Amino acid sequence: MTAATQTATEVTVPDIGDFGEVPVIEVHVKAGDLVNADDPIITLESDKATMDVPSPAAGAVAGVLVKVGDQVSEGTPIMLLIPGNGALTAPPSLVEQQEPGMVSARMRDRACAEPHGSSGSTSAR
Repeated sequence: MTAATQTATEVTVPDIGDFGEVPVIEVHVKAGDLVNADDPIITLESDKATMDVPSPAAGAVAGVLVKVGDQVSEGTPIMLLIPGNGALTAPPSLVEQQEPGMVSARMRDRACAEPHGSSGSTSAR
């Protein structure tokens, strides 16, 4: 065993409900990747839903123990994770991406709602 796998934590499939064996339809990580807590590791597909299995903590992927097509259930080992710093930056949230447009729309709405000439300023248009 290498030093990396000796200090790695085994990550398993969490509680996925009343499903027995479900197939892995996508693997999102590979050995050497840095992940943040809650980043998707794999995607599973049952007859009722598709679900991402998130990383339980930040760190480096020491090894991936499943591949596309494997059947897994609650408790199946899926990844070895060396706890530590995750990816350098988190992806921007949708809220941050939407705020500038929302702020400018609010400002526009306020400007349109003010009666003309009430503030003593003149309009250039």
